[in-house]
Amino acid sequence: MRLYEKIKDDVYIIAEMSANHGGSLETALRIVEEVAKTGADCLKIQTYTADTLTIDCDKDDFIIKGGLWDGYNYYKLYSEGYTPWEWQQAIKERCEELGMDFLSTPFDNTAVDFLESIGVEFYKIASYELVDIPLIKYTASKGKPMVISCGMGTIEEIQEAVDACKAVGNQQIVLLKCCSQYPADYDNMNLETISDMYKRFGCPVGLSDHSLGSLAPVMAVALGAVVIEKHVCLEDEESVDSGFSMKISDFAKMVQDVKNAVRIKGKATYKRTIAEETGTAARRSLYAVKPIKKGEKFTSDNVRSIRPAMGLKPKYYEVILGKEAKQDYEFGDGISEVEIEN
Repeated sequence: MRLYEKIKDDVYIIAEMSANHGGSLETALRIVEEVAKTGADCLKIQTYTADTLTIDCDKDDFIIKGGLWDGYNYYKLYSEGYTPWEWQQAIKERCEELGMDFLSTPFDNTAVDFLESIGVEFYKIASYELVDIPLIKYTASKGKPMVISCGMGTIEEIQEAVDACKAVGNQQIVLLKCCSQYPADYDNMNLETISDMYKRFGCPVGLSDHSLGSLAPVMAVALGAVVIEKHVCLEDEESVDSGFSMKISDFAKMVQDVKNAVRIKGKATYKRTIAEETGTAARRSLYAVKPIKKGEKFTSDNVRSIRPAMGLKPKYYEVILGKEAKQDYEFGDGISEVEIEN
C-alpha cells in the first residue's frame, strides 16, 4: 500500500468502481485492467449487501426522492449496486497483479471482518457513514490507515470521526472533501474548504469528486489535495452509478491532468530555473546611446536602460547621472562596473 509514501510529495489517485460492474465479474475485472492502464494508484470497491445497509421496506421513509435515483427503494438500489463478496478476493488479486493497490469501503462490522480476512491494507469510510461512530471505531481498531469522506459533514461531525479513530489508537487518517450530490454542481463544491480542513483537523486532505470532468480534481490539487477519488466506468456499460461516473478514456486524461497539476504546483521557491538563468541575458541594463568621452558627464541623453543585460544594472542609473565617465564609450557599449567602483 503506497498511500503514505505517495502523498509525501505527490497525489494518490483512487478509481472507484462502485456499481459500475453492472453485476458481472467479467466486467469488474475489465474495469481493473483498464484502470491499471491509466496510471491510477488504487482501485476501490464497496463491501456491503442490501441487508447490511437497510431493510426491505416500501414505507415512504425508504423511497429515494429526487436526484439520480428518484423513486428507488433503498433496498432495491443496493441490491442492484452491490459487489458480491465472493468476487472481492479475485478483484484484489487482479489489482495486485497489475501493480495497483486495492481498497474497499465497509458498511458494517461484518464487512470489516471479511475485508480483514482477505488482507486489505487500508479502509475507506463513505460520507453517509461519517456519523456512524461505532463503525468508524471498529474499522479504525484494526490499526490500518483510514480514508474518510466528509460529504454532508459539519465541523463537529468530522471532528467526532477523527476523534473516534484516535480513541482506538489510530492516528493514520486522511480526510476527503466531498460534495454528496450526484453529479455534483460546481457551485456547491467549495474546494477552498480543503486548505481549511488541513489546518483545522491536522490530517492530510484530498477530494472525493462526484462532479463531471477533470476541473475539480485539478483545482483541488492546486489547493493542496493529496488524494483524488473519482468514480469510473467502462465506455460501453451502464449501471445505477454510471450517470455520475467518468468514462475510462476521460479518467485516463484526468490522471494525466492531475499529474501535470502536481508538476505545475511545484514548491515555494524563488530560485531561478535553468531556462530563467538563460533568460536573464535579455533583461535591461545601462548602455551608451551616444558616444561618451572619458571625463564627460553621464546624462539622460547619452545613457539609457535598455535590453540586453550586458551593461551595468539599471538600479545604478541615478547613481551615475551627473558623474564623469572613467573611460570612453562608443554608441552601443554597455556601461562598465568601473563607473560605480569606490
